[in-house]
Amino acid sequence: MNENLKVAVIGGGPAGMSAAYCLTRDGINDVEVFEASDSVGGLAKTINLWNQKVDIGPHRFFSSDKRVNELWLEVAGRDYKMVNRLTRIYYKKKFYYYPLKAFNALFNLGIFQAVLCVLSYARQRISPSPEDGSFENWVTRRFGKRLFRIFFKTYTEKLWGIPCETLDSDFAAQRIKKLSLYEAIKNALFPSKEQKHKTLVDQFAYPLGGTGSIYQRMADAVETKGGKVHLKSPVKRVIQKSGTATGLELEDGTVKEFDHIISTMPLTLMVNRLPEVPQDILDRTAKLKFRNTIIVFLNIDAVDLFPDQWLYVHSPELDTGRITNFRNWIPEIYGDEKTTILAMELWCYDEDPIWSESSEKLIEQASQEIRNTGLIGKAEILGGHVYRIPRCYPVYDTGYKENLKPVEQYLESVRNLHVIGRYGAFKYNNQDHSILMGMLAAENIAESKSHDLWEINTDYETYQESYVITETGLSKQG
Repeated sequence: MNENLKVAVIGGGPAGMSAAYCLTRDGINDVEVFEASDSVGGLAKTINLWNQKVDIGPHRFFSSDKRVNELWLEVAGRDYKMVNRLTRIYYKKKFYYYPLKAFNALFNLGIFQAVLCVLSYARQRISPSPEDGSFENWVTRRFGKRLFRIFFKTYTEKLWGIPCETLDSDFAAQRIKKLSLYEAIKNALFPSKEQKHKTLVDQFAYPLGGTGSIYQRMADAVETKGGKVHLKSPVKRVIQKSGTATGLELEDGTVKEFDHIISTMPLTLMVNRLPEVPQDILDRTAKLKFRNTIIVFLNIDAVDLFPDQWLYVHSPELDTGRITNFRNWIPEIYGDEKTTILAMELWCYDEDPIWSESSEKLIEQASQEIRNTGLIGKAEILGGHVYRIPRCYPVYDTGYKENLKPVEQYLESVRNLHVIGRYGAFKYNNQDHSILMGMLAAENIAESKSHDLWEINTDYETYQESYVITETGLSKQG
């Protein structure tokens, strides 16, 4: 190990902070993190609103990877609680479990619709649609056309802003995994412990200080070891000379030299600003796009609205795609307050008018939509707050891999540059995937290992033996 290395980390989210934490923990103390915003945590940060703590959207931590869980527990200590997860689909003023539970879904739909859904599914079993690589095709083959339209189409098109037939099946393969109507019915009739963690778990660990407190603790540890975490320090570009990353230029013009660069900044921005990039790579990068999120937080004068941590909103008449109820996480984040903070999520592109809409109008729209759902009854809405997140969802449109793969190969050829995280690697990561990327990037630098960071994705399975975090710590599963 070369303890004299100078390492820069662009971005203080889960991937970047995990990398910096592991480097300084293992003896490389000349590490500098450059975070554009005023706090670390990235998409998993925690903010203070109305004397309560809230995350920017629902962020549950769950992993079956022993290494990731050990790191999380090393940072969290005993300062977490287990949350019994309840997340459902809201559709036509009814609630459907997610992942779908066959009898609940068919019962709520009514006998006529249920029969049509089963017949639609049977048709796919007898004569499945030819595979075409699209999200619509992937889901239809496993649930039938009718259930696809009811439970997948509207929400997915809200999230991505493109038709389901032009969304790559990678999104379904990573997020829905092996679930099908047949599997849902089989699991309902013959429940198996082995299946419990295949999609979404029933329980997860949540830090007492909110999700972002994990990354703030990492930042504190980095600085204790002699590293530096620079807030409000956006990076303009990575400096490259003759195929080697040699330093950074900050937005204020400051230039700093480093031996290694770990980048979690949006891949499209990083590549476009990187010197010496071939035109073909720039052209392919231009075809990769991110989706933005707008979160409207509403402070509701009530404490017992609905039991879910979050709801997926499939009702097509509502622009909101997901509603988070922070009252249903742990008491430590709301304290003595007697109100409920709801987060209403909207998704858009830069060019969509709603992205530049005023906060007042967004709060007004969200308030009207939550009223229309009936979820808050006659409770008073005491206030609203708008939080905008640019470039937070990498868009898996059909054929995106044809453009992404050459970009990956080019970045691999740039020596001492390590690209990780949801933004940086253009992968739809959860926290655990980003943490693992950060850990392995640190090992590549500190221990000269050669982990392929591009292979870490939402469907990775590293260990035959899996471990989960429980109330008492790490426990072997199965």
